[in-house]
Order: sequence, then C-alpha cells, then structure tokens
Amino acid sequence: MAERFEILVLNQISPNGLKRLPEERYKVGKDVPHPAAVLVRSADMHTMDIPASVRAIGRAGAGTNNIPVAAMSARGVPVFNAPGANANAVKELVLTGMLLAARKLPSALRFVAGLDPKMPDMDRAVEDGKKAFAGFELAGQTLGVVGLGKVGCLVADAAIKLGMNVLGYDPDITVDAAWSLPSQVKKAHSVNEVLKSANFVTLHVPLVDATRNLINADNIGQMRSGAVLLNFSREGVVNEAAVLSSLAAKHLGWYVCDFPSAAINGHDGVIALPHLGASTREAEENCAVMVVDQLRDYLEHGNVANAVNFPAVSMARESAYRVAIANANVPNMLGQISTAMANAGLNIHNMVNKSRGDVAYTLVDVDSPIGANVLSAIAGITGVLAVRYLPLAGA
Repeated sequence: MAERFEILVLNQISPNGLKRLPEERYKVGKDVPHPAAVLVRSADMHTMDIPASVRAIGRAGAGTNNIPVAAMSARGVPVFNAPGANANAVKELVLTGMLLAARKLPSALRFVAGLDPKMPDMDRAVEDGKKAFAGFELAGQTLGVVGLGKVGCLVADAAIKLGMNVLGYDPDITVDAAWSLPSQVKKAHSVNEVLKSANFVTLHVPLVDATRNLINADNIGQMRSGAVLLNFSREGVVNEAAVLSSLAAKHLGWYVCDFPSAAINGHDGVIALPHLGASTREAEENCAVMVVDQLRDYLEHGNVANAVNFPAVSMARESAYRVAIANANVPNMLGQISTAMANAGLNIHNMVNKSRGDVAYTLVDVDSPIGANVLSAIAGITGVLAVRYLPLAGA
C-alpha cells in the first residue's frame, strides 16, 4: 500500500495548488501531528520547533529568509521554492513604481484628496495646483537592472518596449537567463557603473551576505541627481540611512520599495508599498502550483527541482524499488552505499548522484524489494543525513 503523507500548511495557500495533492495519499491541514512536509509563504519558521517527521519544506514564493535553511540541510531536508512563478507580478509592480515616481503621482493624489469637493472654484484650484506635479516620460530614460534572474529579465524586456535604454548587471547570470535577456540590454561590469549611468535603478537580487547593504552610503552618491531607486527584492539590500541622507541632500529623487519601515514611512521622497510584489491571484496560484508539484515529486519519487539547498536531481522510474539518500559531500559515500546494497544481494538498476556545496544527494533504483536492515545499514554510514525508501504503489 502506498505511503500516505501529512502536509502542514502554515499560511493560506492557493486552493488550486493544494488540490494537486490527491486526498487518497495526502492529508493537508494546519494541525497535523506528523507532517512529512511543510508548505509556507511568509510565516517565520526560525523559532518553530520543526517536527522530526518533516522530510521537505516548500516555500510558495521565491525568498527563503523565513526558513532555517542551514538547519534543514544538516537534517537532510530540502527546502523548495518557486523561482519565477511570481515574476510577472513583480515586473508589473516595478513598472508601476517607475510611473509613480516619474509622474509624481503620490504627491498628486494627496493634493487631489485634500481638495474640498464643496469649494466653488475647484477647477481653478486643480489648474493652479497641477503645475507642482509635472513629471517626465519613461521613453528615452536609462534603466539600470541589478540582478538578471527571471524578474530582472522581464523588467528589462518591458522597459525596452516602453522605449527605455537598459543597462544590466549580474555577475552570476545563468545560461537560461542569458538566453531570455533581450539583445538590446547593454552589459555593465559593476554595480557602480549602473549607478553612474541610469536614471532609474531597480534591484532584483537575493539577500545574502554579498548583497546586504548593496546600496549604501559609499556608493549612493554615484547615482545621477534626481535618479529613482527601486527595491522590490529584499529590505536589507538597501541601507535606509543612506537613502534618507541622499533624499535630504536633494540628490536622490525617489526611493520606491515594497518594504515599509519606521525609518522611511511618511518621508516625502519615499514610495513604500505593503509587500505587494507577489500579491496577485495569478502569482499566488502559480507559486502554489509550482511548489506543490515539486514537493509531491520529491515525496513520491525523490526527484529534486528548485531546492535552494540541494542539487537538482531527476531520474526516470525504471524500477518499483527506489532509495533516496541525502548525505554530506565527502569521499567514498557512493562506494559505501553500493557496498551496503551488494552485501544484501541487491542489484543496482540505475543510480544518480549529484552534489551542491556540502550536501550530496543520491537516487538508487534496485531490482527487488529493500529490507529495513539495508536501510538501517545505509543510515548508519557516517555522513548520511537522511534515507527514504520510495517503492511504487503495490510494490
């Protein structure tokens, strides 16, 4: 009989994603006693007592800062995300932010909201007041894109279609991103080159040690006078004190972000949105569907796609008897695993092994059922983090 899985849900997840978990094999809820996996959006899992039964975590979004990834790696637990699933939603919000700043729309909206509808000369007040909100068009302006992943590429493409010049920088650009990047994007060789050259600078990088305070007091002064800085990646990528100082000096034109804070809220030069980047019906559904499919493929077949801490591993089923092994990336692991199986008289039909940093992952298909003693022997190998037996239903 096929194994049944309990899935703990920490946030509201799109029903169209959850219904991809068939009821005959999955029990999904916010209070399940022995979850095999956790589905999460924004809930902070760092202080959570994550049950020992958890074999995988799925983040219905791109960032995983709310998940203790290193601790999960040490337990042999992959953390999946949904890169690119919300990219269009973020792209549209970036374009919105550019237009809000270029046309001074926040100030204009506040002006109109302050008009007394009973005043007899409203038309004159409107005509007199609108002079303060003259802006500029996007066409012909230069947009600098720092980070050319899925979102960055979509933003660059949309900006080109609006008639903008685009300068892009990403030292770690992937082959797929490079193929999808419009040919009109000019390559920059540093963040500083982007800051010096662009009227708008938009950031699309993860928050890691190398990108924390990427825009700071040392380099924000290199931006063009009146330039617009957009941050729809992570709050910590931009140093808020440096932004406020530049705004006060009338150097930076606007700071547009998705991360309100006590420091920047209410400042005339700041447009702060309430974490709206992925807040569309379409993005939430795309993220849920993507991560649920990845989680299910891992739980049932051991395949790994879009895990932030595991290598990508996929192996077609050619046998009903499969073992998935997560281990430290050290020498002779495959030899020890193969020896344990050979000692039990098992014939290896197919095997895939890949590594990523300190973690390695192996899928092994054998030609006959695997006993608990073999699984225990593999689990007892020094450096093995987790072992799962994944027989097909009926095997």
